[in-house]
Amino acid sequence: MAAWRSLAEWQRIFRYYQAGLVNTVFGFGLYALLVWAGLNLFVAQILAHIAGVAFNYVTYSRYAFAGHRASKRNFVASYAFNYLLNLGILWALHRVIASPYLAGFVTIVIVSALNYLVLRRFVFLRGEAA
Repeated sequence: MAAWRSLAEWQRIFRYYQAGLVNTVFGFGLYALLVWAGLNLFVAQILAHIAGVAFNYVTYSRYAFAGHRASKRNFVASYAFNYLLNLGILWALHRVIASPYLAGFVTIVIVSALNYLVLRRFVFLRGEAA
């Protein structure tokens, strides 16, 4: 737990959320565009999620976790988990929030914190990048 108290870890979290803001604008913008175009919110969500995976890998590996070893296999696996988590939370929120835009946005907020922990623990490992 000492890592959470280090300045380097807080800087990494800050960079993660900076990159996440860019990733969110891309992913949520695509999601909103697809919903606006008439796609079902779940179809829009999976399409935006798939496109976002590649975009997110670039921003996280080159900025938020620069200098860390990255496992592309674990990244893909983490995003498969992330997708299922997104889908479950979106489904639950859509039952209580009428707006697909607001349900999608709240889902992003919840999943982002969990995603950091998964990426930090299983994808971007300490040590030099390969």
